[in-house]
Amino acid sequence: MTAAPAPARRPRRHDPGRRDRLVATALDVIADVGVGGATHRAIARAADVPLGSTTYHFASLDELHAAAFTLLVEDVAGRFDERMRTAPDRAAALAALVEHLTGDLLVSGRDLVLTVELYAAAARRPALRAVTQDWMQRSRRSLQRHLDPVTAGELDALVTGLVLHSALSTDPMDPDRIRAAVLRLAA
Repeated sequence: MTAAPAPARRPRRHDPGRRDRLVATALDVIADVGVGGATHRAIARAADVPLGSTTYHFASLDELHAAAFTLLVEDVAGRFDERMRTAPDRAAALAALVEHLTGDLLVSGRDLVLTVELYAAAARRPALRAVTQDWMQRSRRSLQRHLDPVTAGELDALVTGLVLHSALSTDPMDPDRIRAAVLRLAA
């Protein structure tokens, strides 16, 4: 009796960008189905990788979600800081803040949904609360290029409120009302 030949081993696929692809795909899945639906299985399927890849690269689903939301924060906060860095004065900085809100955050349905998903999930998950805290600190530092720390903090809170209001209201504020609110608070 001869032994059956051993099954051929598939060579390991070298995929150095897999971790980054999982992070980016996690954001896509969260945008499509929410944090609750962004499971290891859903993310692996969307990234077209074996399920074990998610647990190989991330100790937990919280860690994967935190990495995904950190990618979002890096993008949005980076764009905002660039706007503040290039604003020549306070008036231009306030105009840039309004443009960031009305032209970046509130126009992109994907970014708006992802931001609200982050806020809601961070209310219960400390790893995500650390991501939101980092985002707030970065926003305030960017605003402090042209504003005092108290005003920067208040405007940052207004931005958060306006994002939530825009996502949840059936009658969100239009750009003119947003501009008026920002200018009134910064006066």
